[in-house]
Amino acid sequence: MKPILFHIPDGVPFLGGQPITSFGVMVFLAFLAAAWVHRAGMRRHGLDPEVTWDLLFWAVVGGILGAKLYYLLLNWRHLVADPLPLLLSRGGLVWYGGFLGGLLLVVWQIRRRGLPLPVLADITAPALALGYGVGRVGCFLVGDDWGLPTGSWVGIRFPQGSPPTRVDIIEREFGIQVDPELVARFGEVVPVHPTQLYEVALSLLIFAILWSLRGHGHRKGWLFMLWLVLAGLERFGVEFFRAKDDRFFGSLTLAQAISLLLVAVGVVGMRRLMVSSQPRPGRPAGR
Repeated sequence: MKPILFHIPDGVPFLGGQPITSFGVMVFLAFLAAAWVHRAGMRRHGLDPEVTWDLLFWAVVGGILGAKLYYLLLNWRHLVADPLPLLLSRGGLVWYGGFLGGLLLVVWQIRRRGLPLPVLADITAPALALGYGVGRVGCFLVGDDWGLPTGSWVGIRFPQGSPPTRVDIIEREFGIQVDPELVARFGEVVPVHPTQLYEVALSLLIFAILWSLRGHGHRKGWLFMLWLVLAGLERFGVEFFRAKDDRFFGSLTLAQAISLLLVAVGVVGMRRLMVSSQPRPGRPAGR
């Protein structure tokens, strides 16, 4: 775990002394990785790959605004009580908010340019999977978005995490009662499920699946719908292992509720866009 890679030299105007965080660097690399995959898809479909950079710009703008808005809505009580710390915080970049915000602006740009939306959706699907996986490495390096306490071999402690995996923080901020046996074994900083790494592995697997199916024979847009299903299932499952305080739907978190909605949309979309391999009645196969 390395939250800060280095500090900008003090002599640099305006930015001197500012930290360069591993999370920021990995988010930057995530966008570059996604752009590399997206440009390859654009070339494959005979489209101008330079358009990728314009769409990426709007994805970043919409992603940051959407992620911050989602975070503020999720923490509205803290926002009402003391708004400035939340508004000025460098944190609070929630994935689903960023995805929805970026999606709106990117779709707007695609429509404005007259580009084929279903084709662009299929091109974007594997790019999203790879970018998400790379970005989650940043979460691990800063010790953010970790999981429930565990004494198993997968457990990792984050003594300098954001926040640290201290017993008092886990119990106070997340309302999770830590097993006294864990405290006796590990002290006040207990190991937790490295849910960031779970998501890295699963996202890379999803990317491999989508990349292998990019030449699918279904109607355009089918691959994006498949990504909605796989990404929704991935997040839904990992949420069971995460330390969360937003379980507003019984034992389910808000992210799980959104995940189920995305899975439903994806399943319906896949069914509608799927081309049957069975010959039509009354017509010989192969014609």
